Amino acid sequence: MEIDQARTFLEIIHAGTFARAAERLHVTQTTVTARVQALEAALNYKLFIRNRAGAKLTPHGEAFVKQAKNMIEAWEQAKQICGHGEYQTQQRLNVGGEISLWNPILSDWIIALNEDLPNLVINSRVTTTDMLYQALQKQEVEAIIVHSPRYLPGLVIEQVAEEKLIHVASTTCSTPDLFIDWGEEFSLQFDRCVPFNRRSAMQFSLGPMALKYLLAKGGNGYFRTRVVDRYLQSQQLTKVRGATEFTYPIYLVYHKNIALPEVFDQAKKLLLENVKTFSSWSI
Repeated sequence: MEIDQARTFLEIIHAGTFARAAERLHVTQTTVTARVQALEAALNYKLFIRNRAGAKLTPHGEAFVKQAKNMIEAWEQAKQICGHGEYQTQQRLNVGGEISLWNPILSDWIIALNEDLPNLVINSRVTTTDMLYQALQKQEVEAIIVHSPRYLPGLVIEQVAEEKLIHVASTTCSTPDLFIDWGEEFSLQFDRCVPFNRRSAMQFSLGPMALKYLLAKGGNGYFRTRVVDRYLQSQQLTKVRGATEFTYPIYLVYHKNIALPEVFDQAKKLLLENVKTFSSWSI
């Protein structure tokens, strides 16, 4: 089995099709197909189902993802060891976070990891909740930080922090209604309480954008307590009387049945220790 075959296998997963994988690898589609066929022959099982929508992993293919990544990482480490006499074995940790959690939770965690575990190579991604859980199931990441826990088989879910979302309004002009997408759990709770009709409100997918609009033009909406506190103190904003407050827990989700990096427990401890003192809650 060749390393190029494992690389091609992983590239197809990321690209979605054999053709796009060939473009990214700068080879022909025929070469990509030949590598996959050779890999399937060596493993004695089919890795992909190809259709008009692209290339989808078979159950055997999903099982091979982690092994393919391990092969490539071992190969890269071997090359570095041969090239550097004082090389220290590096471990790799792939983490992800929801869009609303990249700052400060994910970014400050990565900084803390870099300071305390300098030999740990960290790969990070920020995307939607659905994409993060898909990446976790495909073993493309070892751990994710999210607001919405999904109790799927084989996953460990640990709450690492809890924030509140409170209803605030501009002291100069309390309209229009602003709805910020704080995740699926928030939307469900919001619709039950119906503070205002979110479908007719101005829609924002990012908290900073909504807050900037609110401070400049006026309006009302739900924001994190730590973010709006200084604006409440300066009387630029005011809390809406009698409004429902929503809890906003933050969870670390990871696999319990796959081989995690040896330093994972230490990395998790860093997250738990630092989450209460993260730099600045800017969103």
